[in-house]
Amino acid sequence: MNFVENLGLWAMKRVENTGATTLLAWEGFMQMFRRPFRWRVYLQQLEFIGVGSLPIVLLTGAFTGMVFAVQSAYAFSLFNAEGYVGTTVALALTRELAPVFTGLMVSGRVGSSIATEIGTMGVTEQIDALRSMAVNPVQYLVSPRLFAAVTMMPVLTLLFSLIGIIGAWVVAVLGLGLDEGVFKRRIIDVMMPWDVWSGLIKGAIFGLVITAISCHSGYTAEGGARGVGMATTKAVVYSSVAVLVFDYLLTVMMF
Repeated sequence: MNFVENLGLWAMKRVENTGATTLLAWEGFMQMFRRPFRWRVYLQQLEFIGVGSLPIVLLTGAFTGMVFAVQSAYAFSLFNAEGYVGTTVALALTRELAPVFTGLMVSGRVGSSIATEIGTMGVTEQIDALRSMAVNPVQYLVSPRLFAAVTMMPVLTLLFSLIGIIGAWVVAVLGLGLDEGVFKRRIIDVMMPWDVWSGLIKGAIFGLVITAISCHSGYTAEGGARGVGMATTKAVVYSSVAVLVFDYLLTVMMF
């Protein structure tokens, strides 16, 4: 009975956290349209989430495309079908790898930072200070981060796909000697606009999920430095798992 009770309590806690996170995200979305509009805060978050994540996203994208090209070339060489390397890499990047890997990179870099910053403000009573100055904490802390993540994640996803395809071209054409014309032509013939748009939609949803979970983890942190550390860990772990779960659900609905 203790096991069943503990399992039930764990499930109820997860449901409560999911509901609280959803309500926080909804309130943050609604606060975007209410005065005052703090454009400087929005621009700071766009720079931090978008420009700040660019190096790690591009580096990850380049090597992902290169590794995938090597593995695809080896697999297709068994069937004398090396001409499909470019198509396979491009479809895999735009549909799945780019949004998922970008989400994981952003959850590790941005999600941990959001949870730490908001959690530190909470335990040091800075959030209470905002309320005492008639500043809505959700509007000031959550709304700009939600907007920046939903806006910049599709851009980062697109750049991940582009640099990944370039990396695959370098390995396949320059490194393995595959025909450049076939590599490019197969991509143009097979890929459809929806392949790219589906990845961008996934990126935007992943940005929303990562930011909502990270903000909620920081917003509910308590217990001093230890509590902030635990909130940061939960933000990264939960957001990374959520990216994988939502990727499966979105893939089933889109294709």
